[in-house]
Amino acid sequence: MSVKSLGNQLVTQVCPIAPPGAQVHVDQVQGYVMWGVIIMMGVAALVGIGAVVGGRMFAMTHASKVGVISVVVVMISAIALLIVPGMLQAILGDGCV
Repeated sequence: MSVKSLGNQLVTQVCPIAPPGAQVHVDQVQGYVMWGVIIMMGVAALVGIGAVVGGRMFAMTHASKVGVISVVVVMISAIALLIVPGMLQAILGDGCV
């Protein structure tokens, strides 16, 4: 808890803190979620590439278009996965209210 001065009035800040021993479990769950997202993105990219190849081989233009769109969406999602956590950290700061 920290104290800030706002004019002649003191304002107390409340900072959320995880209970003792909880941070280990939070980190573990967060790691599982991140790896799950990365694996799903890899599978989606492979399926998208497979759709492009299959669409070209069997002259199915709609499958090729959907495959290209899928690969593009996976790439945009990968970029967002790198950018969004930094943006949230910048907006939320240390979480003190």
